[in-house]
Amino acid sequence: MGKDRGFTLIELLVVIAIIALLMAILLPSLNRARDQGKGVTCRSNLKQIGLALILYAEDNNGKFPRNGGVWILKFMPYIGGQGDKDQDYREMGVYNCPKYPDKEQTLDYVINSWKDGVSEYIGFSPVSDFKQPSLKIFLADNEDGSWRAIIREKTGLGGSRGEFDVWNPNHLATGPDGQRRVARARHRDGCNGAFMDGHSDWVQAEKMTEQMWRPK
Repeated sequence: MGKDRGFTLIELLVVIAIIALLMAILLPSLNRARDQGKGVTCRSNLKQIGLALILYAEDNNGKFPRNGGVWILKFMPYIGGQGDKDQDYREMGVYNCPKYPDKEQTLDYVINSWKDGVSEYIGFSPVSDFKQPSLKIFLADNEDGSWRAIIREKTGLGGSRGEFDVWNPNHLATGPDGQRRVARARHRDGCNGAFMDGHSDWVQAEKMTEQMWRPK
């Protein structure tokens, strides 16, 4: 009986090369699948918040909060929380996008506070102010960058955080660094958004317009 034949060095190198080639082919697909999964989670979060908007408005004379951190606390009872005083909003994973780069950020979305493109709307607004609600953005992915505020502590909301309100053309996804508040490329070449009718969807940055934020 002959001796068992093992792999030669050349055969081993060929196997390694084949494995490396397969990894090079598969990794981009796996990364895309992972990113798509994070995008789905983000849209699901925004969908929940969009539904919270509808429910909140139904319980409050058709009005909803449109600036600062107020909306985060007010919506908590409608997304499984206990109320705006009994629970830390940071425990509600719905306010976080899994693709936001800085994991210390506790608020990954910005809210529509559009008034006239020059100044912001403060306070509570009737949902009925928004014509064609399925085309109007309520929340969108928060841009990241050295110029963006990072809220780490529960008290950081402070009742009104203008950095998380969108009310000027420069705040949109096509705005300049240092002023942009809506993410330009969080998900592919755009961002996710929650709309005034409660649904969520992806929006290409270059196709985002002021009209998508204007109530009327």
